[in-house]
This record gives sequence, structure tokens and C-alpha cells, in this order.
Amino acid sequence: MKIFKIVAILLVVLSLFLELLIFSGDSKEQSNKPLVSVSTFSLYDITKHIAGESVQIINILPFGVDPHSFELTPKIMANIEKSSLVFYSGAGLEPWIEKISFSVEPINMSKYVHLRKLAEGEHHSHGHDDEDEHQDEDEHEHEHHDEDCSHSELDPHYWLDFENMQKMVYVVSDELIKILPQNKSMYEKNRDTYIKMLIDLDTKYKSQLHSCEMRSVILNHNFLGYVADKYDFHVNSLNGLSPEAEPSASDIKRILQEIKESGVHTLFYESFINAKVIESISRDTHVKIEVLQPLGNITADEAKANATYNSLMLQNLEKLKKAMICH
Repeated sequence: MKIFKIVAILLVVLSLFLELLIFSGDSKEQSNKPLVSVSTFSLYDITKHIAGESVQIINILPFGVDPHSFELTPKIMANIEKSSLVFYSGAGLEPWIEKISFSVEPINMSKYVHLRKLAEGEHHSHGHDDEDEHQDEDEHEHEHHDEDCSHSELDPHYWLDFENMQKMVYVVSDELIKILPQNKSMYEKNRDTYIKMLIDLDTKYKSQLHSCEMRSVILNHNFLGYVADKYDFHVNSLNGLSPEAEPSASDIKRILQEIKESGVHTLFYESFINAKVIESISRDTHVKIEVLQPLGNITADEAKANATYNSLMLQNLEKLKKAMICH
């Protein structure tokens, strides 16, 4: 019996030793990879699909963390400072960026995309009718704005525009090639595959949102401006561009009036927010509520399910089609 106990103990010790060897090998392999820090899920998804396992991606905003109450930790800051590349969204989305000392110049992605300027009063709602005066502005116009442009001037949710995503893909792949030129052909191949996916998404949105009985959507906060502009529907939001704002009595009255006039039968809200007001409106009006994903960050459950930009935008499309009664 004693021999069996000794053998069992030796096997446990040997198993632990082997695990330690494997772990240290993995850690060494990970530590040899360049660190690339990203501030949003869309940037994570692009980098992951292009770089594969060739880099170690640091999510500045960890999965499952509310983007609106996020605070930097010393560990995240240390990883950012060690990064070979740092991609951040810009357009006023990350006020905490000023707190970081970078070893490399961080790349403000908003410099490479078309940013939607808000129409007068659009911090409350966005109607398609008044878009013409600002939709066709030159796509580089935002370069004349300071990097910390407030949300009152620009709509920061630009990654929901598939053409903007394509521009971001080219920036990320070019920067990855600069730090790992030996992977150029792989990155370009992965880039082209990702671009094709985005073109396919655009085709699906265009065709499937074309013939809808309703041309109106109500959201908790307006993160759908780019999508509404592109696919020709109206957005009315409770909190304008600020998901954290406390809606006033007049905001609630406005939404109740919109529900009554438009016949909308679905109210949308996003993860990480307090949905009490939307739930209350839903109960009072007998209008159902549904979650749409703005893709600033994903939930822990979505991360476990290996959610991607593609899968989440397809889910959003299905929900929009159902709400707008599209054929």
C-alpha cells in the first residue's frame, strides 16, 4: 500500500513538473511575440484576423468591461507601454489616452476614416431627412479637427460603417507589415479575406434593409447613425450619443410620441447599460425590447462564444430586419 502511495505522489509531482515546463515554454513563446494594444473590439477583430498568432494582442478594454466606466489599471498601462503597436479609436472616445506614456507613437484610427458630423440638434435624434447637408462631406475633413473633438461634433461609432472598417483594415495590415515584414504575404492574404467579408456584409445590409415596412428605429443611445445614413432609415434615441445620460421627462415624452406615431414595436438597447428607463417604456407601451451590439466592446459571454465582428453584425442585421419588418 505504501508503494502505491509513493508511486501516486511521484506521478502527481511529475505531472505538475511537465505542466510547469509546458507553461514556461508557452510563456516564453508569448513573450517573444510583439505586443499590439487595441482599444475597441472592432480593432481587436481586425488585428486578430490579420495577424493570427504572430502577435500578442492586448485589449486595453478587457472583454466584459463596460466601455463607459472603464478605468486604466497599472497592469494594462504597463502592457501598453511595452507594445510595438498601439491602435486606438480616437474621435473623443478614449479620454484616458492622455494618462498613458507610450514607447511608440499610438495610431489614432479616426484620422483614416470618414467621420460623420452631427447635424444641429442631432445629439438627441437623427433623421435621415436632414443628413444631406453633412453626409457627403470630404472624408478627410476630420483632419482639421483636434483629436479630442467632443461627441457633440462627431459621431465616434465609425467602425459600424463597412467602408470605414476597410480603411482600418489597410492601416492595421500596413503597420503589422512594418514590424514583422517576414509575414507580409500572410498579412496581405488575411487582409484581402477580411475585406471580402466586409464587402459581403455591406451587400447583405443593402439588399436586406432595402424593402422594409418601417423606416424607423428607436435606441437607448444613438450608435446607429452611420448605418442609418447608409441604408436609409430614421433613428430616434432616448439619450442621444451619451449612453450614460439620464433622460429627461421631455426625452421620454418624445420617445413615447415616436412610438405612437411610427408604430414601432421594438426598442433597442446595448449591453453594459442601465436599461431601467427602456424597460419602463416597454412595459407602459407593450413594445418589446431587444439588444443590439454597438461593438465598442463585447460581453464575457460573447467572448466565450468566440463572437466576431462578422457574426455580431449579422446578428444586428437580423434584429433590424425583424424590427423594421423587412422582406
